[in-house]
Amino acid sequence: MESRKQRSASPTFPKWRKVVYGGMQPGFDDNHTDESFLEDMIMNCNVVKRDLVKVMVDAVSISQYLCIVALVVLVWTYTLRSIFSERSLVLLDIVLLGAGFFVVLLTAEMLSFDLLLNYVVKISFFITGLYVLSPIYHTLTRSISSDSIWALTASLVILHLFLHNYSGSAAPGALEYSTFTSNISLNASIVASLLIASRLPSRLHVFAIVLFSLQVFLFAPFVSYCIKKYSFRLHICFSLGLMAATLFFVYQLHRLLFILLLSILVFVNLVCPYWLIRIQEYKFEINGPWDEAKLCFKIME
Repeated sequence: MESRKQRSASPTFPKWRKVVYGGMQPGFDDNHTDESFLEDMIMNCNVVKRDLVKVMVDAVSISQYLCIVALVVLVWTYTLRSIFSERSLVLLDIVLLGAGFFVVLLTAEMLSFDLLLNYVVKISFFITGLYVLSPIYHTLTRSISSDSIWALTASLVILHLFLHNYSGSAAPGALEYSTFTSNISLNASIVASLLIASRLPSRLHVFAIVLFSLQVFLFAPFVSYCIKKYSFRLHICFSLGLMAATLFFVYQLHRLLFILLLSILVFVNLVCPYWLIRIQEYKFEINGPWDEAKLCFKIME
């Protein structure tokens, strides 16, 4: 080290400078660094400081969708047990469709008549096509045992929850997901709905339950996004009310499932945010002149 300092300070050798292109400098090794090498070192410059309360509030969106999926599974269970009739399911579909349109109209900043008419026409074609295809869905899995159907449905629901886009970034007017994993999640929920529908006794049952499932899986994230964008306080109140209602209905169905769902909600809303804040203390990131250069383009007017 001493010889390197002397060589660098010697008048017979040129002063070392950083060269990106052009090869090695005469008199210096290719890995030579001077005393100023660590002067530009920055620690944890990109680490985001998170607040526990904010992280807990953001986790409410995850719990909200978990409760939405739990309510869908409850409707599936009650329908398979013949507790929900065909008319009850159709009435539920109409109520959900009307409530969704009401929320969109209430929270939309700019919604023209032409755009609203476009929505109505597309949904009408969607419902008509679903009704026409109901006989096919009714006999889709006739040759498959019920045990295989239940296992496959449970696996698809878990896959849907694992890959779902919880960021709430659904764009108004798009009604679609942008990432590859989100598309897999949506397809898994649709297949699970068709598997459940194929075990129902009538074609109207099939149409009503598939329409209900698609309304929830396709439009619930968009409606939640509209509520959150319109008022964050309303979003929190809606989420807490939805969680309370879901816990109540699950408790009526089975006590063990109620304990399981309550444990999951506590884990998501309390334990996970606390863990995230605690592990921030061990975050250690070093940036310096050895990092890759980031190109910045500036548009000249």
